[in-house]
Amino acid sequence: MDEVNRREFGKGLGAAAVALTAGGLSGTAALAAPVDLNFPRDFRWGCATAAYQIEGAVHEDGRGLTNWDVFSHTPGKVANGDNGDVACDSYHRYAEDIGLLKNLGVGSYRMSIAWARIFPEGRGRPNQKGVDYYNRVIDGLLAAGIEPYVTLFHWDLPQALPGGWQSRDTAKAFADYAGFMAGRLSDRVRHFMTVNELRCFTDLSHKTGQHAPGLKLPPAQVNQVRHHGVLAHGLAVQAIRAQARAGTQVGIADNTEFYVPVIETPEHIAAAKKATREKNAMFLTAIMEGRYIDEYLRQEGADAPKVEAGDMAAIGSPLDFVALNIYAPEWVRADDGPSGYRRIPHLDSSPRMASPWLIVGPEVAYWGVRQVSELWGPKTLYISENGASADDPVTDGRIDDADRIMFLRNYFGQFHRAVAEGYPLRGYFLWSLMDNFEWADGYTKRFGIHYVDFATQRRIPKLSAAWYREVIRQNRLV
Repeated sequence: MDEVNRREFGKGLGAAAVALTAGGLSGTAALAAPVDLNFPRDFRWGCATAAYQIEGAVHEDGRGLTNWDVFSHTPGKVANGDNGDVACDSYHRYAEDIGLLKNLGVGSYRMSIAWARIFPEGRGRPNQKGVDYYNRVIDGLLAAGIEPYVTLFHWDLPQALPGGWQSRDTAKAFADYAGFMAGRLSDRVRHFMTVNELRCFTDLSHKTGQHAPGLKLPPAQVNQVRHHGVLAHGLAVQAIRAQARAGTQVGIADNTEFYVPVIETPEHIAAAKKATREKNAMFLTAIMEGRYIDEYLRQEGADAPKVEAGDMAAIGSPLDFVALNIYAPEWVRADDGPSGYRRIPHLDSSPRMASPWLIVGPEVAYWGVRQVSELWGPKTLYISENGASADDPVTDGRIDDADRIMFLRNYFGQFHRAVAEGYPLRGYFLWSLMDNFEWADGYTKRFGIHYVDFATQRRIPKLSAAWYREVIRQNRLV
């Protein structure tokens, strides 16, 4: 089957899958058109977590202080005064958590390294006890037949670094740390993600002040923080390639802002694609194109970031894969104005999960994969995060989270559509393996498919864990 016919055949399969998840085929159509809901045989299924959200043990084995340690202990910054001092206690219970993964049948696990466990001051002499801990975790995963995908920065910045992300030197310190870890782990870890969600540790942390360190900077300084973030990524890519063993794959995990066409017609599709490129100009667009596009520089004017020689070449370092954190859509329509598009705001009536920001819009799963593929042509895509917060009441020892299953099933249908149409989506990491410290929401929002009783640290599989296990077992949309 040639490429054109393969793509057209795939579109039929994907559309059928979406129709089924939206309510099913009916009548003679159901009899005449059996639906292929299978994923490719080599598709990777996994779960994801992050160090500060699960590990705890913040004062053990030489770990340094982080920005989130300081922020979470600042009154009024985190719901209920919660902090990550203990979290899920995974630092001590990692073997039990590997058992949860094994019981699910996943072949992959996305985890992050706590930078301050390796370099308590952010740079300088490495802490061997921190290295030893991650060696134990990785060896345990491999012994269980689970491949680790390692994220090197998931927001927990060593507090000792002067100026934090406002300083260009932090980008250089991160590259040194990334190269060091790649040199130590790449004999067993084949996939590294540099940073997680640039928009969150730059904008939410330095523009709106919702996350550590809780700053509200003027536009020029925010743009410079953004630049240091993408520069840190680019320098880290170069450092990993210099220090890692041959064949190591390098990418990024990004929460790209995806603009979804409100109607699938050519004018709205084109508008959505244009909006996605322009609204991510300071992040993924800069990384994939190796430059700040003219629209962004014109919009920011005198507030545009200061760029030094060689910066954009580093930022645009070629990647082996792009990983996407996909949750909520931004709806857009074509418009006669200068931009050619208009964002449609979310309304109070928009369906959402337990987190107010988590608007339910499964189509973003398909359009996110499609837009990145068509805009920049990455070799491989992964979904590094996708999941939902839910209320999760415990009834007779059970957590029947049918709402989370609804969310996942509908998003999976859209991921299946993207795969069936030939876009290079190779794997999926569900957020999250278990309930954990949900940043400024503390422990008030639960994203896990395993319930955590934080008083006892008992892990209880939710109904969604059984559903996901069955998806993995069958390798198909259930």
